[in-house]
Amino acid sequence: MKTPRLPLALQLAVMRCLRDKLAQANLKLGRTYPEPKMVYRQRGTSAGTAWLDAYEIRLNPVLMMENQQAFIDEVVPHELAHLLVWKHFGRVAPHGKEWKWMMEEVLGVPARRTHQFQLESVRRNTFPYRCTCQQHQLTVRRHNRVVRGEATYRCVKCGEPLVAE
Repeated sequence: MKTPRLPLALQLAVMRCLRDKLAQANLKLGRTYPEPKMVYRQRGTSAGTAWLDAYEIRLNPVLMMENQQAFIDEVVPHELAHLLVWKHFGRVAPHGKEWKWMMEEVLGVPARRTHQFQLESVRRNTFPYRCTCQQHQLTVRRHNRVVRGEATYRCVKCGEPLVAE
């Protein structure tokens, strides 16, 4: 799938959200954390990722175009919170108590680990796996790691290992 050209208005809305939330965090934390670099090249089913060492946020342009306001309201603060937690606390659990605190108390956003966006447009070849409570779709990369014996994945709901169907 070709990456869509992002309208300037959407990019400006992303930056406005980022700057507002960063200013809010700096005020509440009594710090002056810098503005991270924004990159619109995240691929796959991830809405965004925070790259700690590079101090940058990578956003998925396809999911952003399909879920504009929800994306801005949820994904931008989510990834910013990862960077702020890293600056404020150092390396800790990615969605641990520090991140939850940063999301809810500092940024004023519900702390959800995963997005609920429709993924049909970004899902390429996936492989069906099952746990005791539901079916999962693993990406080619994860499926190949299971096949090579390099990884085992578990359901976040029931904790059981995923098994190929």
